[in-house]
Amino acid sequence: IVSQIVLSGQVVADYPEDTPYPSVLMLGFQEERPVHVVVAHDEISGVCHVVTVYRPDPELWTADFKSRRKS
Repeated sequence: IVSQIVLSGQVVADYPEDTPYPSVLMLGFQEERPVHVVVAHDEISGVCHVVTVYRPDPELWTADFKSRRKS
């Protein structure tokens, strides 16, 4: 599922200042359950590094899992 999200998931947040490589938060679904994948991309080598994978908490994220809820 992780590779599928990296290849065709939706980018919901962009972190261009992350180091050592810029990263993005991607959203995908597995059996209708949301999955977030943070991926850092090394533009020189073309390698994508999976930083973390998790199921977003519905209490912390909006109903579409694309934005964090306001405190």
